[in-house]
Amino acid sequence: MIAAPEIPTDFTLLQESETHFSSDTDFEDIEGKNQKQGKGKTCKKGKKGPGEKGKGGNGGGKPGGPNRMNGHHQQNGVENMMLFEVVKMGKSAMQSVVDDWIESYKHDRDIALLDLINFFIQCSGCKGVVTAEMFRHMQNSEIIRKMTEEFDEDSGDYPLTMAGPQWKKFKSSFCEFIGVLVRQCQYSIIYDEYMMDTVISLLTGLSDSQVRAFRHTSTLAAMKLMTALVNVALNLSINMDNTQRQYEAERNKIIGKRANDRLELLLQKRKELQENQDEIENMMNAIFKGVFVHRYRDAIAEIRAICIEEIGIWMKMYSDAFLNDSYLKYVGWTMHDKDRIVSMTLDKEYDVAVQAIKLLTLVLQSSEEVLTAEDCENVYHLVYSAHRPVAVAAGEFLYKKLFSRRDPEDDGMLKRRGRQGPNANLVKTLVFFFLESELHEHAAYLVDSMWDCATDLLKDWECMNSLLLEEPLNGEEPLTDRQESALIEIMLCTIRQAAECHPPVGRGTGKRVLTAKEKKTQLDDRTRITELFAVALPQLLAKYSVDAEKVTNLLQLPQYFDLEIYTTGRLEKHLDALLRQIRDIVEKHTDTDVLEACSKTYHALCNEEFTIFNRVDIARSQLIDELADKFNRLLEDFLQEGEEPDEDDAYQVLSTLKRITAFHNAHDLSRWDLFGCNYKLLKTGIENGDMPEQIVIHALQCTHYVILWQLAKISESSSTKEDLLRLKKQMRVFCQICQHYLTNVNSAVKEQAFTILCDVLMIFSHQIMTGGRDMLEPLVYTPDSSLQSELLSFILDHVFIDQDDDNNSADGQQDDEASKIEALHKRRNLLAAFCKLIVYTVVEMNTAADIFKQYMKYYNDYGDIIKETMSKTRQIDKIQCAKTLILSLQQLFNEMIQENGYNFDRSSPTFSGIKELARRFALTFGLDQLKTREAIAMLHKDGIEFAFKEPNPQGESHPPLNLAFLDILSEFSSKLLRQDKRTVYVYLEKFMTFQMSLRREDVWLPLMSYRNSLLAGGDDDTMSVISGISSRGSTVRNKKTKPATGKRKVPEAEESSSSDSMWLNREQTMHTPVMMQTPQLTSTIMREPKRLRPEENYMGVYPMQPEHHQAPLDYNTQVTWMLAQRQQEEAARQQQERAAMNYVKLRTNLQHAIRRGTSLMEDDEEPIVEDVMMSSEGRIEDLNEGMDFDTMDIDLPPSKNRRERTELKPDFFDPASIMDESVLGVSMF
Repeated sequence: MIAAPEIPTDFTLLQESETHFSSDTDFEDIEGKNQKQGKGKTCKKGKKGPGEKGKGGNGGGKPGGPNRMNGHHQQNGVENMMLFEVVKMGKSAMQSVVDDWIESYKHDRDIALLDLINFFIQCSGCKGVVTAEMFRHMQNSEIIRKMTEEFDEDSGDYPLTMAGPQWKKFKSSFCEFIGVLVRQCQYSIIYDEYMMDTVISLLTGLSDSQVRAFRHTSTLAAMKLMTALVNVALNLSINMDNTQRQYEAERNKIIGKRANDRLELLLQKRKELQENQDEIENMMNAIFKGVFVHRYRDAIAEIRAICIEEIGIWMKMYSDAFLNDSYLKYVGWTMHDKDRIVSMTLDKEYDVAVQAIKLLTLVLQSSEEVLTAEDCENVYHLVYSAHRPVAVAAGEFLYKKLFSRRDPEDDGMLKRRGRQGPNANLVKTLVFFFLESELHEHAAYLVDSMWDCATDLLKDWECMNSLLLEEPLNGEEPLTDRQESALIEIMLCTIRQAAECHPPVGRGTGKRVLTAKEKKTQLDDRTRITELFAVALPQLLAKYSVDAEKVTNLLQLPQYFDLEIYTTGRLEKHLDALLRQIRDIVEKHTDTDVLEACSKTYHALCNEEFTIFNRVDIARSQLIDELADKFNRLLEDFLQEGEEPDEDDAYQVLSTLKRITAFHNAHDLSRWDLFGCNYKLLKTGIENGDMPEQIVIHALQCTHYVILWQLAKISESSSTKEDLLRLKKQMRVFCQICQHYLTNVNSAVKEQAFTILCDVLMIFSHQIMTGGRDMLEPLVYTPDSSLQSELLSFILDHVFIDQDDDNNSADGQQDDEASKIEALHKRRNLLAAFCKLIVYTVVEMNTAADIFKQYMKYYNDYGDIIKETMSKTRQIDKIQCAKTLILSLQQLFNEMIQENGYNFDRSSPTFSGIKELARRFALTFGLDQLKTREAIAMLHKDGIEFAFKEPNPQGESHPPLNLAFLDILSEFSSKLLRQDKRTVYVYLEKFMTFQMSLRREDVWLPLMSYRNSLLAGGDDDTMSVISGISSRGSTVRNKKTKPATGKRKVPEAEESSSSDSMWLNREQTMHTPVMMQTPQLTSTIMREPKRLRPEENYMGVYPMQPEHHQAPLDYNTQVTWMLAQRQQEEAARQQQERAAMNYVKLRTNLQHAIRRGTSLMEDDEEPIVEDVMMSSEGRIEDLNEGMDFDTMDIDLPPSKNRRERTELKPDFFDPASIMDESVLGVSMF
C-alpha cells in the first residue's frame, strides 16, 4: 500500500532566493509559476525538491529580517529558548504557539526551521545550539556529531526523564506541540517538500544516535509525528471517498442535467487529494522504515514501549492501512518475548502482574505448546498470593490448564454423580496439585483463587464425600492417607467459603454487603451442606475417628449447618449419631486441637433458638458430669500424702484435666465448682515443686477460665456482695499463685503464668468499672511494686535474648528456621502482653524504661511494638513518657559506666549507640514543638539533674561523674522552642560553677556542646542589656511599647523590688561566658488563679516556695519547672561580684552606671535603670507575644488548647469487649 519515499538522509537549504507555495493556501505565489527539478522527480507547482539549497540562507527573506540582529543568528537562541520554555511550562495554548511559529515560517522559513531544529535539540537535554552556518554547510551526521560533543555528560537526566513539578507535564506538552504543528500545517506547509523533509531527516538521524537522550526524544517525536500524519492521511482518504461519490453521482445524471464544470472541478480535486495522499504516504513510510523498524527493538524499554503504543494507535485510527500482517507482525514479534511476560507476573505493580497473567492465559488458550512446564509452574504458585486479583487471575490460568479439558469418555458420565461423576478425576487432580505445592496450610487460599472460575467443581460436595466414603471402582487406585487428609481440608475450605461468602483472612478488606442473588445462593448452599453432611458426617467421623488431623477438620463442619433442618428434615437420629461420635472422640483423644474442636461443635449445636438445644444440652451435661467426677476422684488419689504418684496416675489426671479445660473455654462450667480442685493442685505444686509441667499449665488455664466465667455472670446480672467478695478472693489468690509460678524452673510454666497474669491484671484493672459498672469496684486489683518488678524481670530474661540463646530449636535447617520464627512470635506476644499493661496504666509507666532502652538493639524483632507503646504512652501523659525516655537513657548510661568505668571513650560503639537511641527518641516527638513543649522541658530538666548528680571526688576542678550524659541530652535540644532554650540554659547555670565555665579540656566538651546546643538559635529571642541600651533609638522604641493587655501581670510591689534587677542580672548571666555560683532560689510570686481553667485542674509550673501561707503543691501534679525568683539582695550581691571581676570593661561600666543611676549616653536625660528595664520588659513582651512567659517566675505554662487537654487521657478501654476479648486473650495491637 505504501511505498518508501526518496528522502535524503541529510537536510539542506533550498537554493532559490524566493519561497513559493501552492496558490490554494494562505501563502501567496509571488512569481506566479515556478517549477524546478528535484532529485529524480518533477516537483509540483510551487514546490522544491528535497535536495535543493537556498542561496541566501533565509529562503527569500533578507539577511536583516526580524528574527536576526545585525545579520547574526544570536537572537535565534533567544527565540528558540522561548519556544522550549513555553512548551516546558505548558501554560499557554499550544495552538497560539504554533501559529506564531507559522508566521515566522511565512516570513523566513530557514530561520523558523532552524528554531524548530534547536527546539528538538534542547528537548533532548543538549545545551548545544545549531547555528545558521552549521545548518547551511554541515551534513546532518556532522551536526549530530557536533551536538553529541556538546552534550552534558555529567548527568544522565534529560527532560523526558527529569523529576519535579516543572517537568511533570513536559512530555504531554511536547507531544501536543507536534500534533498541533502538523494539524495547523496539514493544508499547505507539509506539502512544500522542505519542512517535513528536513524534520524527518533530523529525527531519523537523532533516533540512530548512541546518546540515549537523543534517541529517546527523537523516537517519541517521530512516532507522534507519524500519528499526526496518519490522522491527516485518514482525513484525505475520507475526502477522496466523498469526492469520488460526488463525481459518480454527477456523472450518472442525464446529459441535460449534468454539470460538466462541476465534473472537471471534482476530477481536479480528486487528483490533488491523491497527490497529497501519495506524499503523506511517502512521509509515513520514511518515518516507519527510518525510525520505527529500528527502534521497536531498542535496548531501552521506554523506547520500545513508545513504538508499540503508537502502532496500536495507528491500527485503531486507520485500520484499512495498518491492520494487516505487514504491521501486525511487529506486535507479534514484540510479544514473542515470552520469558519477559512470564517474569512480569511477579511485577511489583499488582495491576501489571494481573494483566501479564491474563495475557499468558490467552496464550495458553490459543497455543498451549508455547508455554513450557516451568513457565506454567511460575504462574501456578501465584494462587497463594495475598493479593486477591493476582491470585484469581492465577487461579483462572490454573483452571484453564488443568481442569477445563475433559476426556471423551467423560461425556457419558455427565449425568452421573459422586465417585462416578465427571468431576471425580478433577477433584483428584486438585488434591494432587495441592499436595505437590507443599503449602498445606493454605488450602483456603487455593479454594478462594479458583472460586470464581471453578465453582461447580468446588461445590461438588457429593463427589468429595463419595471419594471419602465409597470403595474405589475396579481398576481405580484408592486415595492414600495423605490425599484423604488433603481432600478433607479442601472440602472444609469450600464449605466455609460457600457459607461465609468472603475471602479468607489476608485477602480483601473485610466482609462486603451481599446482593440479593448472593444471599439466595448462600442460603441454598447451606441447605445443601446440611442435608448432605448431617447424614454423612457421623459416618466420616466413625471412619476417621482415630486420625486427629482428619477429625479436627471434620468437626468444624457443623458450624456451617442450618440447624433448623435437623428438625424440619426429620434428621434427629443423625444428630444423635453425631453426638455419640463426638463423645467417643472426646474419650479417645487428648490432643488439644481435637478437644477444642469437640467443644466448639457442642457450642455450635447448643443454640437455644433451635429445638435441638435440649437434646444437645443433655448430652453435653452428661459428658461434663462424668469428666468432673472422674477428675475429682483421680485428683484425690493423686494428692494422697506420703505416696509417690506414678506416671499412669499423672497421665490420667492430665488427660481428664485437658478435656475439662478444653470444654471450659467455650462453656460455662461454674456449677461444677472447679476452682477448689485446681487450687489444691496448684498449691501442691508450689509446696512440693515436683508437679508435672503440663498438669500445671492446664490447671492454670482452667482456673483462669473459672474466674472469667464468674466475672461474666456477675457483669451480666445482678449479683450479691458475697459473690463479689468470693470472686475477689479467688482472683487475688490466683494472682499470688501465678506470681509464684513466675519463678518456676520450667520455661513453659513461667510463660503460661506470665500470660495469664497479664490477662487477669488487664481485666481486673480500674478500666473494669467503665461503662457504668461501678458495682465492680471491689474487684479492681492494682499490682504492687514487687509484682510489677517480677513481670518486668520476666520480660528482660525471656524476651530480650539472642536468637541462639533460645533452647526451643529443632533438628534440621528447615525445622530450625521454622522453630526460630515460632519462638520469635511467642516472644512478641509476651512483650505485647506486658506493653498492654503499660499502655492501660495497669503498671507504672516508668517500668517501660527497661523496654524503651531495647529499641535499637532489638529493632528488627520488636521495634514496631516498642514504637507503638511509646506512641500510646505519650497520648496518655506526655511528660511522664518523656521522663521514662530519659530514664531509659540514664539506665543505659549507668550500665556503660559499670562496664567501662568513668574514663570511657566517648567515641566507643556503646556510647555512640546510646546517642543514636536518643536521636531516635527525639524523632518520635514529631514536628509540633508546642504540643511537646512541657515534655521536652521536663526531659532536659531530668537530664541536667542526672548529669550533675554525682560530684567528682577529686574536687570541683574535675567534671561531675555523669557529665558526659549532657552529650546524649543535646540530641533533644533541637526539640526545644527558642524561649525554652533560654529557660533550660538558665536552669543549667544553676548547677555550674565559675570554674566549670572556664574549662576547655576534652573532659568538659559535653558541657560546652550542650551549652552551645541551647544557645544555637536561641540568641535571637533573648534580650541583651548591652543591645537594649546601646542606642537611643532602641530605648525610645521600647519605652513606647504599649503594655501587653490580657497577659499575666506582675504585682506592682514586686515590679519595683525585684523585676528590674532580676532581668538585668539574668541578661548579664546569659551573655557572660563565666558565672558565679548562684544561691538556691525561691519564688515570691504565684500564678494567678484566673490563668487556669477550672476543667483543667492543672498547674503548669514546678514546685515553688509559696508565700502568703499557701498550701504546698504536690510535685506529681506539676508539669514544668520554675527557677525561683532571685531576691533583690542576692541579685545586688551578684552584681557587685561580677563588677569586681572586671573582665569586660563595657559590662563593668554598665553595672557602675546602673548603681550610680547615670546615663550611658550623654543626651539621655532619663534614669538609665528605668530606661533599661522598660526596654527589657518591652522586648520580652515582643518576644513572647502569644506565649504565657513570665519574666518573674520562669516557667513553661500549660497549653491553652482545650482539645489537647481533652486528648491527654482518652478512654483506651472498650467496656463492651472486656469479657469477649479477654476470654480468648486480649490483643494489644
